[in-house]
Amino acid sequence: MQFTIKLEESDDGGYTAQCLEIPAAISEGNTKEEALENIRKAIQLVLEVTREQAQVVGEIATVEGSVG
Repeated sequence: MQFTIKLEESDDGGYTAQCLEIPAAISEGNTKEEALENIRKAIQLVLEVTREQAQVVGEIATVEGSVG
């Protein structure tokens, strides 16, 4: 998967990175390379949590019964 990353220099030094497709994935680093590595990890974590939440919703939404 490919994502668009917005990388900005922080006023306090270092860099902030945000994934435009996944707004919850935001990170920072002292260097551009560190910020990009950290945003990769943030994206992975957000996707993992989203996947887990989807499984729970799927379990809650399961309906059993018969019509007749």
